This record gives sequence, C-alpha cells and structure tokens, in this order.
Amino acid sequence: MRRSTRSMRRDESPAADAGSASLEFVVAGMVLLVPVVYLVVALGVVQAHALGVQATARHVARAVAVSPGPATAGERAEVITEAVAAEYSMDPVDVALEIVCPGTGACPRAGDVIIVTADVEVALPFVPPVLGLDRVARVPVAATAVQRMSRVWGTS
Repeated sequence: MRRSTRSMRRDESPAADAGSASLEFVVAGMVLLVPVVYLVVALGVVQAHALGVQATARHVARAVAVSPGPATAGERAEVITEAVAAEYSMDPVDVALEIVCPGTGACPRAGDVIIVTADVEVALPFVPPVLGLDRVARVPVAATAVQRMSRVWGTS
C-alpha cells in the first residue's frame, strides 16, 4: 500500500518543521534569560547597598566609641558616613544615621552602650521616572551596630 502524495498536506511534511526548533529556543531563551539577568543585577545593587549600610553602622559605632569626646564624635560620624558611602557607590545624603543610647540622659555617655542604625532606600536599576515608578521601586535596607563606650570616654 502506497500512500498518495495528494493525501499528505503541506504542513504535515517533515520539511515544514525545519528551523523552528532554533527559533523556539531563541524566543524561549530570551523570555527566560532577560528576567534572570535583571534579577541578578537588581540583587547585586541591593547587596552592595546592604554591605554599605552595614559597614557604615559598624564603623560609625566604633569611631564614636573611640573618639575623645562628644564634639569629635559627630564630626567623625559624618566623615565616616561620607567615606563609606563613596566606597559603596551610595549617596551620603540618602544614608540616614541614628545613634541611640538605651538609658536616659546625654547620649553617648561613658560606660554606656550605643546603638547605631544606618538606613538607605535602594532604587532598583532601569526603572524609568515615569508615573512615579522610580519612587515606588525602592527597597529599604537597614543595618544596626552596637558598641560599648569606654568608662573614661569624654574625660580627656
């Protein structure tokens, strides 16, 4: 039994599928690859800022603890915040720094514990400033460092 060539339609022939696998691979690859690449870039930016605020909080807490007194503690905190922000490609104006002492009275005090918190909002990459999307597509990142002050802090 021989098949008639008339009964075979044109789209059922084996040659009709030639080349479509590569096209499907390219389209599926682009659909899957582009979001994965964006996710890697966005996570890299967020991670860089997370490391930056963690370093800011840690270094500011240490600088305040070893400063000779309250007058130089604020100056050192500003200088370190600017230096770490530049190191991690952050805008120093965007970094919110808070120094808190758990007790009452002046902060920082000799022999007390200080808690330094650094906050920043990370703008996701490639988000256009259209319809306020750049203000919505932000990830808040915060870090806290605790440091004990010397018992003779501020006496020299």
